[in-house]
Amino acid sequence: MENILSIKNLDITFKTNAGNIHAIRGVNFDLPRGKTIALVGESGSGKSVTMKAVTGLLDSNSVINSGNILYSGGGETVDLLTLSKKDLRQKFNGQQIAMVFQDPMTSLNPTMTIGAQIMEGMLLHKKISTSDAEKKALELLNLVGIIEAEKRMKNYPHQLSGGMRQRVVIAIALSCEPKVLICDEPTTALDVTIQARILNLIQDIQAKMNLSVIYITHDLGVVAKVADFVNVMYAGKIIEVGTVDEIFYDPRHPYTWGLLSAMPDLETDDSRLYSIPGSPPNLLHEPTGDAFAARNKFAMKIDEKAAPPMFQISETHFAATWLLHPDAPKIELPPELKARLERSRKAADVVG
Repeated sequence: MENILSIKNLDITFKTNAGNIHAIRGVNFDLPRGKTIALVGESGSGKSVTMKAVTGLLDSNSVINSGNILYSGGGETVDLLTLSKKDLRQKFNGQQIAMVFQDPMTSLNPTMTIGAQIMEGMLLHKKISTSDAEKKALELLNLVGIIEAEKRMKNYPHQLSGGMRQRVVIAIALSCEPKVLICDEPTTALDVTIQARILNLIQDIQAKMNLSVIYITHDLGVVAKVADFVNVMYAGKIIEVGTVDEIFYDPRHPYTWGLLSAMPDLETDDSRLYSIPGSPPNLLHEPTGDAFAARNKFAMKIDEKAAPPMFQISETHFAATWLLHPDAPKIELPPELKARLERSRKAADVVG
């Protein structure tokens, strides 16, 4: 598959009064053209920081130590890290790569009408007339399912519901016809029924516009619904990569086991919700070995001394855990998780 976006060995540090935080530690990431990738992990694992590096939205105290972000959607391959922030924002953001944030009220200008906000990017980047921009804005509002689009063009953000505001944010992101859409927790602030509609909406638009989509989320229910491939992230590194079926039905990293075990399940025998013990490491003090070792009951002595490489399981499935080394003891999936994944597989077969 041809990749429209590739991140190679990205390494980022943030300078703070307490010291340097090594937030991104050698991230590698590929987005195939027309596909959907989910980037999952606990809060603070580096998901949003990685994508902010793509769009040039990193905070001023960030330092990119090394890496490449290769974008191939415009006809030629460009390393986005070699561009100035001005060039990145004027030539790529919105036009080639657009981002939908989790809280629409922080993305929308409360002093501007909805129509003006959708038209703004088109007038700036596409150099079209106001009447053409207005016509395209109406088309976009209809595309994202806004009823009475002409009326809503004149509304302000506070006059719309949360679900409608999120649809407007998606319309703004699509206004300059980008090739890549990054969705950062796009349904977090919405109730469950509206969440489902927004996810279906993004999938429909992706099919119509041949978009490549990245979801940043910690909600594995969202991942199961929308993703083709999954990248599991922990402590600034991607520690497991695979197709959605490989990650959900054949996970190999103990951290991925923990994430899947923490999903609510009505049929589990345990009345308590599972949580991964401990907390992620403080990256002010970078761990010398496997960052997950302190929370991993299957950890070995080598985990305290050396970070594991990515072991290949299949053509598309890789995991960074010493448990996959040929000399490591054979550890089975926890029985409750194994039973849960089997139930999920059977349910998926019935639906399919």
